Amino acid sequence: MASGDLDRLIALLAKLPGLGPRSARRAALHLLKRREQVMLPLAEAIRRAAESVLPCSVCGNLDAEDPCSVCRDARRDASQLCVVEEVGDLWALERAHAFKGRYHVLGGTLSALDGVGPDDLSIGRLVERVAAGGIGEVILATNATVDGQTTAHYIMDRLAGLPVSVSRLAHGVPVGGELDYLDDGTLSAALRARRPF
Repeated sequence: MASGDLDRLIALLAKLPGLGPRSARRAALHLLKRREQVMLPLAEAIRRAAESVLPCSVCGNLDAEDPCSVCRDARRDASQLCVVEEVGDLWALERAHAFKGRYHVLGGTLSALDGVGPDDLSIGRLVERVAAGGIGEVILATNATVDGQTTAHYIMDRLAGLPVSVSRLAHGVPVGGELDYLDDGTLSAALRARRPF
């Protein structure tokens, strides 16, 4: 059917998020059909990114410079620190243009099932950043999953006693959402987080 090189390409593409074996085969065929326009520029972009993009030593964001462009931006509010699980979460908040402070990327969540403990994440570095002073508020923007909630509670415990307020992203009804389509947990969270109108 396919050669060894093609099998390897399909197998590597199948490791990407959102691509299974069938989608990986379609992607491989698309790349091969458009070798000059897509495949070779993509290979070059991947090579260059592998050589130049590194984690920021301050926040954990990915950038070609260290510190990253977010940490270097003097217009940002250095007194607010938003804690996210992964770089993709930081990028999502940046796309929304809703936060103008600084970030801290944990590198995942605590998970006993997966063997991920506090030392596997950058929680210690977060505590050091807050203890160094200058941060007035830490916003915990972990996901509304069991692991995300566990991680948020652990961080709150670690920050207890430091002169910083800790807040959490609100959870509840999404903009444009219809109550009939929401799950029970989301509805309960929305009722608990209600505010005056």
